[in-house]
Amino acid sequence: QVQLVESGGGLEQAGGSLRLSCAASGRTFSSYTMGWFRQAPGKERAFVAAIRWSGGTTYYADSVKGRFIISRDNAKNTVYLQMNSLKPEDTAVYYCAAKSSPYPTWSPRSSDYDYWGQGTQVTVSS
Repeated sequence: QVQLVESGGGLEQAGGSLRLSCAASGRTFSSYTMGWFRQAPGKERAFVAAIRWSGGTTYYADSVKGRFIISRDNAKNTVYLQMNSLKPEDTAVYYCAAKSSPYPTWSPRSSDYDYWGQGTQVTVSS
């Protein structure tokens, strides 16, 4: 079983920054595509960002492109989401996810991911 644990959420003012971390268990982490999703109250879980196993290819939702940066450190079995220029509409529970299948090489669909963390709350005020 693969375990994912998010951390780094909290309360931040609009325009501020937060960095989320997701620590993963498993010896095959380095070969997984990793993604971040978020879910606001009353809304469906939505894609935020994804990163290929190599770390060099990334994908972002239009709503966060230019503000958020996804990265990974395979030696530490950790994926990060650097969130800059935060807006109140970024408020949500953020989840990290792992896609073990190599095909497709990446996906914005939550159904294509196999393992999920418990989520961490991000609240952006004013």
